[in-house]
Amino acid sequence: MPTGSPKYETAEALQAKIDEYFAGGYRKTKRVIGNKKDGFKEIEVPDITISDLVIFLGFCDRTSFYDYEKKEAFSYTIKRARSFIEREYEGLLKLGNPAGPIFALKNFNWKDKTEQEITTKNPPKIEISFTNAAPESN
Repeated sequence: MPTGSPKYETAEALQAKIDEYFAGGYRKTKRVIGNKKDGFKEIEVPDITISDLVIFLGFCDRTSFYDYEKKEAFSYTIKRARSFIEREYEGLLKLGNPAGPIFALKNFNWKDKTEQEITTKNPPKIEISFTNAAPESN
């Protein structure tokens, strides 16, 4: 494909390839879950990530993939795919060590802190005065 040509001509073509990925085009990883009291077991977990999707779709990097989101015709398709991946990370929060999924969700602009902005119509006036007093000598 020549440089500068679009990877996908239509949102439908892109959506079809994304559907193929979510239908099983992703990798799977074995993980051990559980604890000493209840026991451990090995499960196979879908390894669904933005990077894996980007490679599966044939893009060279995430930036190229995200550039499609800026195109009106592709915006919904890209946002929806990202939401599916966010959902996967949310599910991983329930499996043992959540550090990795928390990090990934922060890259989706999730925050683990609260921020408050307090405003008032009539803020109190605060007066500050400075004096230049000489120190007392003994």
